Amino acid sequence: MAHAEHVEKHFRATATVRDVVIGMSDGLTVPFALAAGLTGAAVASGIIVTAGLAEIAAGSIAMGLGGYLAAKTDAAHYRSEMEREAREAVELPEVEREEVAGVFRGYGLTPEQAAPVIAAICSDQKRWVDFMMRFELGLEEPDPARAGWSAGTIAASYIVGGLVPLAPYMLLHDVRTALASSICVTLLALFAFGYVKGRFTTLSPWRGAVQTVFVGGLAAAAAFFIARMIQ
Repeated sequence: MAHAEHVEKHFRATATVRDVVIGMSDGLTVPFALAAGLTGAAVASGIIVTAGLAEIAAGSIAMGLGGYLAAKTDAAHYRSEMEREAREAVELPEVEREEVAGVFRGYGLTPEQAAPVIAAICSDQKRWVDFMMRFELGLEEPDPARAGWSAGTIAASYIVGGLVPLAPYMLLHDVRTALASSICVTLLALFAFGYVKGRFTTLSPWRGAVQTVFVGGLAAAAAFFIARMIQ
């Protein structure tokens, strides 16, 4: 009897999704809150657009640089831990062997069952170090291109997200009408973004959509009413 081929589908672009989430969520909420706050202070639409574009430029650069430095830090941390494990495998081989054995004990293997596997792993230093990095420290080797890709993804996502709440102010001269339009399009964008984000995470898509709308709406409402109070 023929069996259908079993194909497992795993989502592997988690780092990219994380970068998009970081950039898009801040891009949608921060310029939205800024524009709403300036509207509350009765500022002209031209000034709101100028301030919004300046904020998007500064925010995308800052967020992109933050992503770049974070990726570089992860890579440096991985290298330092790998060098330490390689050194300990030479200087403290018995201690490192016991750590390998401890990993297998955690999976329920007896010493007799684990012994040949431990011997095979420890017979090659590179394989040994790689095993310790993965299973003792829980570290995966970072992609060398990760820093630049992360910076670009976060910055681009921030710009795209930031232009959504600002677009009505570019198209409409009346700030009150622009604010109402900005609220509508931004809340819709937040809802759609939260839903899609939920599809790629363990969070329910609908719950993710509601949470994202709540956070973005709260930030804008706070900025708007604080500006009105100051005025």
